[in-house]
Amino acid sequence: MELEEPVSPTGQYFNSSMLSICVLAVLESEIPIDDSSTMSLLQDVFLPINPRFSSIMVSDKNGVKKWKKFDVKLKDHVHVPIFPSGLSLKCYDDYLNEYLSRIAMENLPKSRPLWEIHIFKYPSKNAAGTLVFKLHHALGDGFSLMGALLSCLQRADNPSLPLTFPTLQWPSKMDSQNENFFLGVPRFLSSACNTVSDFGWSLLKSSCVEDDRTPIRSADPGVEFKPVTITTITFSLDHIKQIKTKLGVTLNDVITGIIFFGTQLYMQSSSSKKNNAHSTALVLLNTRNIGGYKSVKEMVKPDAESPWGNQFGFLHVSIPESSSTDADQSPDPLEFVLKAQKIIKRKRSSLAVKLTGRLLEALRKFIGPEATARYIHTTLKNSSMTISNLIGPVEQMALSDHPIKGLYFMVVGVPQSLTITMLSYTGKMRIAVGTEKGFIDPQKFQGCIENAFERIFKAAHEIRT
Repeated sequence: MELEEPVSPTGQYFNSSMLSICVLAVLESEIPIDDSSTMSLLQDVFLPINPRFSSIMVSDKNGVKKWKKFDVKLKDHVHVPIFPSGLSLKCYDDYLNEYLSRIAMENLPKSRPLWEIHIFKYPSKNAAGTLVFKLHHALGDGFSLMGALLSCLQRADNPSLPLTFPTLQWPSKMDSQNENFFLGVPRFLSSACNTVSDFGWSLLKSSCVEDDRTPIRSADPGVEFKPVTITTITFSLDHIKQIKTKLGVTLNDVITGIIFFGTQLYMQSSSSKKNNAHSTALVLLNTRNIGGYKSVKEMVKPDAESPWGNQFGFLHVSIPESSSTDADQSPDPLEFVLKAQKIIKRKRSSLAVKLTGRLLEALRKFIGPEATARYIHTTLKNSSMTISNLIGPVEQMALSDHPIKGLYFMVVGVPQSLTITMLSYTGKMRIAVGTEKGFIDPQKFQGCIENAFERIFKAAHEIRT
């Protein structure tokens, strides 16, 4: 008899009566897609990556959810939509956008493993063909799922060489141990104060305090069941690094500042009222203290340094406003990057993320996973947007001899009107924007983000060094 693996607490939250959150991973092929090897690739490469890809989630007599081995029928998981042939790229773009919107809304059947593959074999403005992996968040977080996808891919230039990733720099333990005592005490006190403040604010935001209704938050009940529109924006990582160097901040600060500034530009242009509404972003953080992706074999080991699953926390970050009191005066673009730096640095110095994780675990033990999922649902619903990011490889990848031209992901099923994800790949930063259809204007929002980047880039280059 097959042993049944317990479902992780976070996996239970994300596949409950209150939440059903999935990830769409979109791979854009440089050449037309030949899907003749799809079944063998799935059988020989994808399924062996992790037992959860060939398991279903079941409940025992005590209501405890477990992963149960399942006989996978691959044909049930592969979808190849058919559209008229000989149309323009614009028509196929529209078809692709509508198709993504439709599969984002559909629930994965619980009677089979929680993943699907969609093969869009038509050209669009970005690709000769598009492959979409739909993976339930209960299978793992973005880090785990990205690691799984990378196990199916190889370097396009030389498959025998490993993929490489931008270097992540973490504070060394040696530095923290040798820190001057008199500098360490004020920093400890500051961290303690920030922890109390941030954790208290997180409790309020997750229970009774919700953001105002604004042009980026409809506050409609059941917004997670409404259609979404997914658009993407591409920026050069070299340009972002130039801003980073000029301002002496991190890449994360620059990107977050661009998103905050662009979001404020959109809200200002979409409302005749002076924008003094309170809006909060939930910034998702990978809580693994590691410097890059591990192989799937390493992640599934019992004592893995970087374990498979959902290992993340979230920060409540108030979307900053311009400090200018003159409505006719143009806001300083760099102000948003510097504010993003200050906010994120302060939030990272607190232990609120860890305390929130402990709270969720306590709630699960005392009131059950369904009630905890309701708490998480309220946390998401009471905020205006979610921001998450992943790091992709430096080199171009290929899947079954299909060079991957572009890569992005989107989290769907979230009770919010606006979701933003970021993924670096081959020297570019791809920002994907998921917007509530009919409420947020996706083209206008995209234009505001692009305008924010251009203004920040221009202002940074005008700084004399």
